Amino acid sequence: MILCCGEALIDMLPRTSEQGEEAFAPYPGGAVFNTAIALGRLGAPASFYCGVSKDMFGEMLQNALSESRVDTGYLPSVDRPCTLAFVRLVDGQATYAFYDEGTAMRMMTPDDLPEVGDDINALFFGGISLVSEPCGSAFEALATREAEDRVIMIDPNIRTGFITDEAAYRDRVQRMMALSDIVKVSDEDLEWIMGDGDTGALARKVLEMGPKVVCITEGAKGALGVTASGEVRVSAPKVEVGDTVGAGDTFNAGVLAALSKAGVLTKAALADLDDRVLTDALTLGVKAAAVTVSRAGANPPWENEL
Repeated sequence: MILCCGEALIDMLPRTSEQGEEAFAPYPGGAVFNTAIALGRLGAPASFYCGVSKDMFGEMLQNALSESRVDTGYLPSVDRPCTLAFVRLVDGQATYAFYDEGTAMRMMTPDDLPEVGDDINALFFGGISLVSEPCGSAFEALATREAEDRVIMIDPNIRTGFITDEAAYRDRVQRMMALSDIVKVSDEDLEWIMGDGDTGALARKVLEMGPKVVCITEGAKGALGVTASGEVRVSAPKVEVGDTVGAGDTFNAGVLAALSKAGVLTKAALADLDDRVLTDALTLGVKAAAVTVSRAGANPPWENEL
């Protein structure tokens, strides 16, 4: 089973009421939460870990996970409010008002970490849950504790608007990349982390840090996979784009679901990953992401939709 560890929050999306008033509608969200949802819908065994509130928003999050066949056995409910992200569209671009002080996610500490059972063979991390404290330290501590025995995947999913201490955040991201087996980044995130340069060359620099597989998404161009033995590339299907919300999160799920189905979510197998298996994983990632971008919001496909 794949344990997704990271943010779960409520996106308050702009709407107009029947009376013409500006309003907001609550939708479950968060990058790592979206990956867990997509994994469940793709038929992969998935669980989710993040502190969630005991209020109606926490109930929405738990229900959404269960409806997408994601295990909630590792999900702690706590007496703290839920993280809220109010979204405003300005000339088609989203801006955010983020309410996270004292929330169920934000206030997680290393002392709150669960004992990970033998049912978990891989852990996935990323998103804004790695930015804030004390939750950032908690997720890093969990990855560090489990890295010796279980596959670790990270997608930093850089959101510069949320970063308050860039130096500390860069250090955390690089430490977690170094202990990961799989690193997924967008081409833009790769340059933010590693500096300017050729995408393939930058990916090989990431491999030198310790990971065995680097997956890079390049928007409409598709995705690139890099291992010690070489590179593979897949093209993205052509679709009518609704919006790109959740595209990278869904891609992550497609890669993990394919690797899980192929039986290679082990450290030994990833260290000697066959190009064909990697190609299949990237292909499922871009196909699933293409469905997500073809419709509004983070709405990953079910397996039968592919």
